[in-house]
Amino acid sequence: MSKRKSAKYKLDRRMGENIWGRPNSPVNKRSYGPGQHGQRRKGKMSDYGLQLRAKQKLKGYYGDVTEKQFKRTYAEASRMKGDTSQNLIGLLEQRLDMVVYRAKFAPTIFSARQVVSHGHIYVNGVKCNIASRRVEIGDVVSLGSKAKEMALVIEAQGLAERDIPDYVQPDGNDKITFTRVPKLDEVPYPVTMEPNLVVEFYSR
Repeated sequence: MSKRKSAKYKLDRRMGENIWGRPNSPVNKRSYGPGQHGQRRKGKMSDYGLQLRAKQKLKGYYGDVTEKQFKRTYAEASRMKGDTSQNLIGLLEQRLDMVVYRAKFAPTIFSARQVVSHGHIYVNGVKCNIASRRVEIGDVVSLGSKAKEMALVIEAQGLAERDIPDYVQPDGNDKITFTRVPKLDEVPYPVTMEPNLVVEFYSR
């Protein structure tokens, strides 16, 4: 499993946006970038720069997945019928760690990945520790018995800043059913995501 090498809020600072909508993000106080040159006026960004930024933001939002994994997901999305950008979002939302995050079983995408990798999550009654596993329509994702008492799970379920989207159907506090693959406008992003620019980036 890849690990985030830098502080997770550094992405917020670099993008100048509160990527995950967290109340304690430093962007809420300082909207400029990190480091001693963070307050310098930025010039107009090139098309490539805009595409790269859109990719880094989307990749970062999903827990900073590796470039290899992200590119593989894009390649699969491009082979599917329909709009590639919509397909990409759908595939990313089907990741097990993201479904765990959406279900409010963990307060952040990073802790969701940890909960999965430590064996606290079950899919259709079978333990699964692979964060990138694809959750299919109709799959039931549930918390293990130990996880129900974990402080971070209890914290997540009490978070007011985000709601469970309607494509994740709760059954009590410890079980959900993944009811459908969402479209871009159904995904509760706190900031604007531009998967069309990601498609342009990889299509160069």
